[in-house]
Amino acid sequence: MHRSRQAIVSLVGAGPGDPELLTLGALRRLEQADVVVHDALVGEGILALCRPGTRRIDAGKRAGRHGPSQEWINALLVSEARAGRRVVRLKGGDPFLFGRGGEEALALTRAGIPWEIVPGVSSALAVPAAAGIPVTHRGLASSVAIVPGHVAAGADAVDWAGLRAVQTLVVLMAGSRVAAISAALVEAGRPASCPVAVVQRGTLPGQKTRLSTLGALARSLDRERVDTPALLVVGEVVRLAEELGGWREALLGLDSPDARTA
Repeated sequence: MHRSRQAIVSLVGAGPGDPELLTLGALRRLEQADVVVHDALVGEGILALCRPGTRRIDAGKRAGRHGPSQEWINALLVSEARAGRRVVRLKGGDPFLFGRGGEEALALTRAGIPWEIVPGVSSALAVPAAAGIPVTHRGLASSVAIVPGHVAAGADAVDWAGLRAVQTLVVLMAGSRVAAISAALVEAGRPASCPVAVVQRGTLPGQKTRLSTLGALARSLDRERVDTPALLVVGEVVRLAEELGGWREALLGLDSPDARTA
């Protein structure tokens, strides 16, 4: 195996899923890596950009399954770097936004391992955009909050009532809790008529957007399966998706043979 002159751990954001949204910095790290430790949501289209011979280690946590502990991942990064290898820790979205990148950076710092951060395009902004939803819009929203949807209780639980003044709410990793989150937001004071969008597989083939209201969504999705990854957008800006949501399909139409000869 190729050994780098100086071992380093790169904490790299893989973006929201579409390989076209990977940064040049992320691509260069993948091309240089000896080892790539990646999350479950990093797709094959991105992993295929690793140079031949790169060892790929799946450290992903999946719904309903126990994945590797964070302590195990921290120890793996340290041991691989100490073995003289150039390591890429590849995370969906951005490593420092609900990606536990800060925990890994602290573990590496305390172990004396050189590391760097390569920010990624966050799904919190990219997925709403892919669905035709600007998270801010003059006259509709000048504030945005980004919260996790998979935490139900404990010290990290979301204070839904405390977010009532935020005009646009983006809930990441909503998954099977979409209905429960919608009901919690209504209970916390958001009107049941507030527009909401559920975006599934954002930026990926098969992207699907469901437009509704908080009240209707809490009822209609109570027993309906929501494919992951799924993201929730709450606020008046969701209404813009009715006009803007078809931009991807329109672009595909421009690439069709009929459009090119028109």
